[in-house]
Amino acid sequence: MSVIESIQGIRKALMCVLEWVLIVFVAVLTIDVLWGVFSRYILGAQSRWTEELAIYLLIWVSLLGASYTYSEKGHLGVDYFVGMMDPGAKRLAAVIVELLVAFFASFALIWGGWVLVSKTLAVGQISPALGWQVGYVYMAVPISGLFFLLFSLENLIKIISGEAEQEGVEKVEPVI
Repeated sequence: MSVIESIQGIRKALMCVLEWVLIVFVAVLTIDVLWGVFSRYILGAQSRWTEELAIYLLIWVSLLGASYTYSEKGHLGVDYFVGMMDPGAKRLAAVIVELLVAFFASFALIWGGWVLVSKTLAVGQISPALGWQVGYVYMAVPISGLFFLLFSLENLIKIISGEAEQEGVEKVEPVI
């Protein structure tokens, strides 16, 4: 089994877990918002926890959904100038982009997110309506960063090995 096949197996398992987490979170978010509207306009008094839960679920859905979208190459990109480059330059641009994503995911999301989580847990900040420690809500940041980093490294390995089938990156011989 090659490294690429191993990575694809791990990726498939991660994507399955990520998909189900997103499906459950979006379903709970939908039910929560509907209950909030129902309790406010039909029952006359909105449940006080619905808005807070919706905000926290939206944080998780946004960050995890962004990493899922990145893995599926559904993210936005400006490829006007890259499209005019020769195949070698396109490949170099793809490597640079993946390195930048890996750098951002490592330092801003994983490291910075972990600092945010640990400091928030250290001060013991509690959400007013749900009574949850807010640091656990912020765990979405380093977790999504880990997904971004893994998917970026996967893309980088595919580009370097010549197995990249990205839009704008033509298949060329491996560097190594």
